[in-house]
Amino acid sequence: GQAPEDLDKPVDTPPLSSLLIERPQGGSITVGEYISFVAKVEAQDLLRKPTIKWFKGKWMDLASKTGKHLQLKETFDRRTKIHTFEMHIIKAKDNYAGNYRCEVTYKDKFDSCSFDLEVKGLLHCLSLHHTAKNTHARSGRVGDPEVGQARPVREIAFEYGITDLRGLLKRLKKTKKEEKKSEGAELSDKGGKIRLVVDLADPTVELKWYKNGQEIRPTPKFIFEQKGTQRIMVINNCGLNDDAAYSVAAGEEKCTTELFVKELPVKITKEIEAVKTTVNERIELACEVSEEGAQVKWCKNGVEVPTGPRSRYRVKSEGLKHWLIIDDASKEDTGTFSLMASGGTSEAKVQVECVYFTSLSFPHTPSLCPPVFFILFKLSSQEQAYSIHLFSCFDRNHRLEIVNSTIHDAGDYTFVPEGYSQSLCAKVHIVDPPRVHLESLNFPDNTVTIVAGNKLRVEIPISGEPAPRVVWMKGERVILDSGHRVRAETFSDHTSLTIDIAEKEDTGNYKIVLQNEAGEAGASIKVKVVDIPDPPEVPLVTEVGGDWCSMTWEPPIYDGGSPILGYFIERKKKQSSRWMRLNFDLNKETTFEPKKMIEGVPYEVRVFAVNAIGVSKPSEPSKAFVPLAVTSEPTMLVVDDVTDTTVTMKWRPQTPLEVTNKELTEKTKYTITGLPPEAKILVRVRAINAAGASTPRTLQHSILVKEVIEPPKIRIPRHLKQTYTRKVGEAVNLVIPFMGKPRPKVSWLKEGQTVDPTQVTIRNTDCDSIIFIRKAERNTLGTIVDIQIVDLPGPPQCVKIDEVWGGNVALDWTPPKDNGNAAITGYTIQKADKKTMEWYTCIEHYHRTCITITELVVGNEYYFRIYSENMVGLSEGATQTKDSALIVKEGMQLKNPEYIDHDFKEPPKFTQPLINTLPSLVTIGFSGKRNKIAIIDDPRYRMFSNQGVCTLEIRKPSPYDGGMYSCKAINYLGDALVECKLEVKVPTQD
Repeated sequence: GQAPEDLDKPVDTPPLSSLLIERPQGGSITVGEYISFVAKVEAQDLLRKPTIKWFKGKWMDLASKTGKHLQLKETFDRRTKIHTFEMHIIKAKDNYAGNYRCEVTYKDKFDSCSFDLEVKGLLHCLSLHHTAKNTHARSGRVGDPEVGQARPVREIAFEYGITDLRGLLKRLKKTKKEEKKSEGAELSDKGGKIRLVVDLADPTVELKWYKNGQEIRPTPKFIFEQKGTQRIMVINNCGLNDDAAYSVAAGEEKCTTELFVKELPVKITKEIEAVKTTVNERIELACEVSEEGAQVKWCKNGVEVPTGPRSRYRVKSEGLKHWLIIDDASKEDTGTFSLMASGGTSEAKVQVECVYFTSLSFPHTPSLCPPVFFILFKLSSQEQAYSIHLFSCFDRNHRLEIVNSTIHDAGDYTFVPEGYSQSLCAKVHIVDPPRVHLESLNFPDNTVTIVAGNKLRVEIPISGEPAPRVVWMKGERVILDSGHRVRAETFSDHTSLTIDIAEKEDTGNYKIVLQNEAGEAGASIKVKVVDIPDPPEVPLVTEVGGDWCSMTWEPPIYDGGSPILGYFIERKKKQSSRWMRLNFDLNKETTFEPKKMIEGVPYEVRVFAVNAIGVSKPSEPSKAFVPLAVTSEPTMLVVDDVTDTTVTMKWRPQTPLEVTNKELTEKTKYTITGLPPEAKILVRVRAINAAGASTPRTLQHSILVKEVIEPPKIRIPRHLKQTYTRKVGEAVNLVIPFMGKPRPKVSWLKEGQTVDPTQVTIRNTDCDSIIFIRKAERNTLGTIVDIQIVDLPGPPQCVKIDEVWGGNVALDWTPPKDNGNAAITGYTIQKADKKTMEWYTCIEHYHRTCITITELVVGNEYYFRIYSENMVGLSEGATQTKDSALIVKEGMQLKNPEYIDHDFKEPPKFTQPLINTLPSLVTIGFSGKRNKIAIIDDPRYRMFSNQGVCTLEIRKPSPYDGGMYSCKAINYLGDALVECKLEVKVPTQD
């Protein structure tokens, strides 16, 4: 194995020769920076450019990775004869670090060099700054742990016992990166402000902030700032919810800190007052604290009071005040009640007493017992009703009557006569009709309002003896307690309706039906689900001006259950994707007038509806419209032509126009027909666009309707007054304008003869004549118009080598026989080494017919060829020199040695003798004769020769095939013979 200290040494291929005169050196950069590596090769002794390759690691070729972050460049200095190769790394990333290698190859020469690149991280530190009223926060600055600092390779290898680099890299990938941590900041007052600051090495890097692992988006509470290389996050109005772990990430680096928010103690500002009352009375304990929304706890005799839906105790808070309410007090409520806050405790005693009644008794006279009535009143403060107990005695009968009985009158009753030890017992069971107590909900009109998507739970107290059966219904549908999203639940003293995720369809009336043996009761509540409204209808642009428009739209079909408060309007250019808000105060109407638009640019508009819940989705964009002002009047209105019955007007407009016949035309010229001869008329023109019609432009003078006679005249264009040149095979299209009234007759001639209509196409109009030739040929020549058809030239003639001296060769040639019907503009000379026959251009656009080629390599033998060139291009072929030019060194003459060819002829000879064969089964094979009789055309034998091996195959051998076999080889130098004996035995059957 290798020693650990040898692992980090670059492994280079041993160079066969030294080509690099300057080798690339390793470097260290920060993420996002730029670095270049340079390699130089001297080309003094090189005939062509060497080949260079850049690698990362052992195998990755960087030639296929070039792009935005990696660029490879090559330059050559002719003066110093040095090739310069550069590799540029732009905006480096963490994974760009590693070992790189540069390899240079030229023919049989090879050289390479390895170098390292280190990429450092970005994050330096994270600090906390806070500003709050009456705060004594402890803020700390993150320490300076070295994040991303590379450990020496030899130390890691020695630690893990690794001897191969590949295994080392696998272990390094498994090592965890350490996160930088800072001290936490403790804030003593809610409502303060805190600043988290990060110092960056690269201010252009993209950062992401996280709270407990969740990314933070910019809001009024979280504000992001940038100051130089610092990135700042400000947390406004800190609360208990802001007590969390905060982190910031830049690429793969991460830095964390913890923030602690300390809440001020809640103090008691108004103590609880003691209460003394009687059974069945209502008790309210009130207390006032120093902060709204504070968390407090009610206790009785040191034990927290239960406040669930089945509890007799109810807790209420409003602003700074907190109440504990007992609707029906009992004697068990006597005790010490206290309210506990984070800054203090308030206590008060509650005493509940019973009401005692006096019982009257009279002596019993069996013979005469007049009826006596005892009346007892028992008042219930909760029901606001009373029950009357009437005791009567007549003769031997005693009777107890209960008038307006209540549930509390149920129980065991005992009759005990005075003076007797016997007693009679009876059990009284009182049933109570069911009732629904909606008054405890405190909802206006028994309507519950919920925002769509939230959870709704309505608890309604009920009563009845025995416990009534409860049924919830919406319309005709019964709501079951096993429902998934909407369900009803019933308990002993209340029933509840639960909607997990409220939807628009949940709006409506919900009916509650209670039944028991005493009767039936019912009630209903209304659930109203409010949501953002639907998008408004597609806006309609009713009017357009120069930089404004008027738009209207219909309100949304569904307002979300809440009245529409107004609308937001946005616009954008049609080719853009960015919408711009036009109003920041709600628009109460369904019309709007956008302004400050660019005239002539198409726009689109859309509308948002707003209610108390939020903003709706945008409406569909309107049809594109273009702000336009009324166009100006046409200009330069003139008479273009007059005949006996027509007048043609011409003008220069900016938009489509309207003429006297009330039809629109997009042209700037119009002919008024059907006019009487010798009449005088006046003409005016209006321009019309989407905004309306312009003021008319009127011709100053009247027009006499009478045709003007003009002699014919040909107006040859300026570019046709010279030679008109086209290539062979190209199309020829000539337009020749002419004048004359009445319209002249047009005819085309070529060399005095009428043009053949099968070769050309001619089309005549009122003012010009057009001739079209699909494919031009050399014989296409003109008379009035000089037409020249050109083609590629032929190659030069008689290219020969005049003289060779030193490293120079003198060439001479004659112009080509065919110049392509155009003047020869130059020649291109190329050379080729006889060994490779690769052609290189020596000079281009050379005008003379002789040249001297210089700087030829001594010892090489060259051929030359020449192309001719005209205005069309280079000739298709080139003329090559018949002889080659050998560049020899002066004063030295090479004498080629003479070699005698070796004679490889020899007589035949067998290298492997035949062996006596004793086959046991079917197939034997070799070549030759059998018993000195030549084997010829016998289908039982097959002979063939391959690579000097002669083979004879005997198909289905029999004892008859045994004997001596020989093979003889003969040529004119001699012959050779080999023999063997074959014996064939037939296998015996057991």
